[in-house]
Amino acid sequence: MSAESTEHAFSEELEDQDAPVNPDASPAAKASAASRLEEEGDVAADYLEELLDIADIDGDIDIEVRNGRTYISIVAEEEAEGLDGLVGEDGEVLEALQELTRLAVLSATENRSRLVLDINGYRQERTGHLQKIAEEAAASVKETGKSVALEPMSAYERKIVHDAVADLGLVSESEGEGAGRHIVVSAD
Repeated sequence: MSAESTEHAFSEELEDQDAPVNPDASPAAKASAASRLEEEGDVAADYLEELLDIADIDGDIDIEVRNGRTYISIVAEEEAEGLDGLVGEDGEVLEALQELTRLAVLSATENRSRLVLDINGYRQERTGHLQKIAEEAAASVKETGKSVALEPMSAYERKIVHDAVADLGLVSESEGEGAGRHIVVSAD
């Protein structure tokens, strides 16, 4: 499977399956899902810890399970250039590392993972920026009545923008393919 088709498969899965665990599910089903997510987190943490050791980069790994997804964070107590290198320009290295981590989980568990990797709070900072982009696009649509096309972004980032636009009472749609996939915000 090529890198582009792998990204497309994970992107589609991410967009289609972002709902939390079914609240009406049986206790056994909930426990099973939680156990699977914890296993994903453990496998991912082991993989990332080994990578950090090989690269001789200091960082602490935190695992959190919420809303039916595993979140892995790598943080350093002090400024660590190595961790910044793992984020890369515009988060490109972070996205690639997240995909490699998902593949490591798939290899170990035979289950596709929807885990989210963050390094030094990059995703949290990016989320604030994306919400601001959504607000500006919504304001423009309300002012001019014309649709606004946003810059291409990852499936995870598009999900954040779609949610922000919906909260503002407007409509958004993903258009394009592969690396050019972007959001168009409109009034209807």
